[in-house]
Amino acid sequence: GGIPITVKDNICIRDEETTCASRILQGFRAPYDATVIERLRRAGAILIPRANMDEFAFGSSTENSAFGVTRNPWALDRVPGGSSGGSATAVAADLAIGALGSDTGGSIRQPAAFCGVVGVKPTYGRVSRYGLVAFASSLDQIGPLTKDVRDAAMLLSVMAGYDARDSTSAPVEVPDYVAPLGQSVKGLRIGLPVLSGIEGVEAEVRQRIDEAVKVFERLGLTTAPIELPHISHAVATYYIIATAEASSNLARYDGVRYGYRAMNGAGEKAVGSRQKAAFQDPASRNSSGLIEMYLQTRTEGFGAEAKRRILLGTYVLSQGYYEAYYLKGMKVRTLIKQDFDEAFKRCDVVLMPTAPTPAFRIGEKLDDPLQMYLSDIFTISANLAGVPAMSLPCGFSREGLPIGMQLLAAPFREDLLFRVGFAYEQATDWHLRAPALNTG
Repeated sequence: GGIPITVKDNICIRDEETTCASRILQGFRAPYDATVIERLRRAGAILIPRANMDEFAFGSSTENSAFGVTRNPWALDRVPGGSSGGSATAVAADLAIGALGSDTGGSIRQPAAFCGVVGVKPTYGRVSRYGLVAFASSLDQIGPLTKDVRDAAMLLSVMAGYDARDSTSAPVEVPDYVAPLGQSVKGLRIGLPVLSGIEGVEAEVRQRIDEAVKVFERLGLTTAPIELPHISHAVATYYIIATAEASSNLARYDGVRYGYRAMNGAGEKAVGSRQKAAFQDPASRNSSGLIEMYLQTRTEGFGAEAKRRILLGTYVLSQGYYEAYYLKGMKVRTLIKQDFDEAFKRCDVVLMPTAPTPAFRIGEKLDDPLQMYLSDIFTISANLAGVPAMSLPCGFSREGLPIGMQLLAAPFREDLLFRVGFAYEQATDWHLRAPALNTG
């Protein structure tokens, strides 16, 4: 029968509202299905209502949504992570068997960690982005959130594969992700990055990771320290590249073609006769009325974090700053990718925390964007390098909040993530625990 799947609000479902949790796309109904949706439908999935998210996937807490905050099912005063917070919550709270999220800098893995579920960011190009509303086109990837590793492997098997409609889609064959589960992992090598220079990692998180390493050693995997020398620059690099691409991608939301348009004083959509003339007569297109309508629409339509990122991105792309910021960012990105290429010569998978802390309190980081950005310190590098990564539960904090660990593999080696993750899951019982939901 059909498996109930919930879908993040930035993936197009035909004839359904797709708003990216933003006022500016209010009322926009997608004219087509995203490729991943077509593939899920073919496999018999039942699509259930939309999962909340940070507006345009900008955020790590799902507090930046035009629809309000989503709460963490393990502790209602905590965030579920972001930007795929609604997807992770739905799976953790048993509202769906699985969910689709998107991951640009950790937006699948960090909420998976905060909500105690499994989340996979596939290799860049592994899953079609056709029908995903773009945030940062060179980083975005759609992936599954599920209760356990087997479900994630099944869901990715359905979604993955080449799609001619996405120019970044990779023509690489999709292996059977489910069959190798349960195969021996003896002798596989785990690389443990030397994370000196990264501050703010809570002791409890380090402890759970150390305990996970012991489990892997008991399973017969070998561990060795590895260097990822440029990872400490990942956050700075990411917030240059991602905001630059976001400001370009969001320029299209201007109140003209679709979605929200600001009203004028008379309560009509702000296109008076003067603006109508401007549309009909290209010569007068620069008319102040049109500029005013753009300005008003974007002022009302975008939330604070979206505006912050558009401004940052427009700045780093502007004349005189492009070389200093965007170009330099792209060079550091290459160095980070080379760090991983080197690492995977010496190990099969890399193990590190998913997030530096368990779920933080709602409101705690809203006034401090930099603190919010730093919660992606461990997840961002996988997007910059284009490698696949999976977060899976590895224990709880003293306060009973889930903690996640992250496995990373070489490009298109998701099968290794599933194999190693499944072995760990079989040896532990974290994935069997569920929040005592008090929905009364």
